[in-house]
Amino acid sequence: MSENKFRSDFPFFKAIDAHTDKENNGLIYLDSAATSHRPFIVLNAMTHFYATQNANPLRGLYSLSERATKAYEDARSALAKFINAADSREIVFTRNSTESLNLVAYTYGMANINAGDEILVSIMEHHSNILPWQMLAKTKGAKLVFLNVDKESGEIPESEFNKITPKTKIVSVTQVSNVLGTTNPVKRIGQIAHKNGAIMIVDGAQSAPHMAVDVQDLDCDFFALSGHKMCGPMGIGALYGKLNLLEEMPPFLRGGEMIEYVTTEDATWAEVPHKFEAGTVSAGDAVGLGAAVRYLQSVGMENIEKNDSYLADILTEGIKRLPHFHIVGGKDGKKRCGIVTFTVDGVHPHDIASLLSDENIAIRAGHHCAQPLQQYLDIPASARASLYLYNTEEEVESLLERLSHIREWSGFKD
Repeated sequence: MSENKFRSDFPFFKAIDAHTDKENNGLIYLDSAATSHRPFIVLNAMTHFYATQNANPLRGLYSLSERATKAYEDARSALAKFINAADSREIVFTRNSTESLNLVAYTYGMANINAGDEILVSIMEHHSNILPWQMLAKTKGAKLVFLNVDKESGEIPESEFNKITPKTKIVSVTQVSNVLGTTNPVKRIGQIAHKNGAIMIVDGAQSAPHMAVDVQDLDCDFFALSGHKMCGPMGIGALYGKLNLLEEMPPFLRGGEMIEYVTTEDATWAEVPHKFEAGTVSAGDAVGLGAAVRYLQSVGMENIEKNDSYLADILTEGIKRLPHFHIVGGKDGKKRCGIVTFTVDGVHPHDIASLLSDENIAIRAGHHCAQPLQQYLDIPASARASLYLYNTEEEVESLLERLSHIREWSGFKD
């Protein structure tokens, strides 16, 4: 295995590289856009929390509960620093970016969208950044408008931004497409949205793991992310929101911990961000996410972005040399943020994934929770290899070598 100084930080790879994991012996994992692996530091932080600080945060006045509260709030502060939020109160812990986007739709959206208003998303969005706005538009009598992409470059043409008008009240766009790997100019889109009186929401599920994010520089109103795609635990994510907006919004869920005072007839709410964190919080997962962002910072987001771009470029250039292979979206691997999606003439993407699985290579196949994009591109399904900081050039070359046999294994005689 070629040198990768970060690979040994991950128990999963340490086991398979040492051939001590019989189930995954030698597996090449190329599906980090779906979920990443976790380094020792994250798993150890969670174990330490439950072994030494296990108490219900925010509720107890005894020292153990206070320590649990501190660990939970330290994780919030770490995440605020990671994305350069102005105030840690602007970080609301959720289960994932899907819940974060739904939170905005059900709170800000329900309170501010009226009949005749327009909500803008791009055609490349993950279902999680379409379905909440479909619901909101149908419920409030608003119109859902789509920014289309250039089918060759995978980018949104500048002319599409003219769809943002004074009728537009919400613009919600992914920073990085989970299919095309495109990095969208969300800062520029946000500036246009704000000039027209709309708020700007960024789905950062695919960007936060791979590049430095500065929400103050982006000037977005909301930013959603998922911990499990950025070396953190499953079941924990976050919503960044500008403090003044969060303070104005009604709560999303109601019950324990998010209240200030309850009577038999009414209630008042706790201060932001606790107003949005009802019930017993997922403290151990938050601690794990805090450890994950500190780990990513220690690696350096610029190093991660450089590695992912380098490997994606090798893979893209290799696929371009294979007959009957077609890359979905832009052909410049350096711009694909570690995501390379493709089709093969005559071979269904599910069969590609299955054949590669037989070769101990894990990739994704299907519509990638982006069916409107696949329909727009007239591609029912596609295969996707996604790379991260622990992948190596040797793994990419192994994938390319196997891909060169895909049509032969499928019965074609090229």
